[in-house]
Amino acid sequence: MFIAILKYKKPLSEVDRFLQAHREYLAEHYAAGDFIASGPQTPRVGGVIMIKAENRTGVEAIIAQDPFNINGIADYQIVEFTPTMFCDAVLSNFLL
Repeated sequence: MFIAILKYKKPLSEVDRFLQAHREYLAEHYAAGDFIASGPQTPRVGGVIMIKAENRTGVEAIIAQDPFNINGIADYQIVEFTPTMFCDAVLSNFLL
């Protein structure tokens, strides 16, 4: 399991120009089963994506497709972790 922490490196006006394309990218990866949860940080300085992938190389390939990455809108910190506790109702289906 991975968490991608996005930090905007452009003003919000520039972020907003690519927001629709970013949301379409998110929708594609939700449909493919790659993403578990995502959303903006508060305050709005970036975002967070929880990703199901076999390895870091797979995550990097997914991130490479993000319009925010392609257009230099955000930097990405990728954190790999092994869930040892989780809410059965929310995550058990994603971990199988």
